[in-house]
Amino acid sequence: MCVTGGCLCGAIRFEGDAEPQFQVTCYCTDCRRTSGAGHAAMMGFIDGAIHVTRGAREFASKADSGNDIVRAFCPTCGSGIYSRTAGMPHLIFLRASALDDPALFAPQLAVWADRAPAWDAVPAPLPKRRSAINRGSAQWR
Repeated sequence: MCVTGGCLCGAIRFEGDAEPQFQVTCYCTDCRRTSGAGHAAMMGFIDGAIHVTRGAREFASKADSGNDIVRAFCPTCGSGIYSRTAGMPHLIFLRASALDDPALFAPQLAVWADRAPAWDAVPAPLPKRRSAINRGSAQWR
């Protein structure tokens, strides 16, 4: 899959030719707040498969899972670009909202689904988890 995207102002771009390991919507408090919506939509790729231009500003915090997480944003326009978590250090999570072709995103799972606000309910056919993805699960490696 050819993946391209970037921020609103065009200062940050990413590209790669790789298949996502998984695609999720996350309803945790941090993802809701950093996305400005009821959830964040992300695609997990093997680190190194996606090239991101330099210049993104990274912010570190502790995720609801307890893992350290870094979220990257454009310092000019504030668009979310990617995140990385210590729980899955071999992956980079691209924000689906930053894709040039949003049709590439096809969520497979909703995490922290019990935190979904009523006005942004998890779609019925989407499998749901009450917490983060289990990093030990072979399904998500």
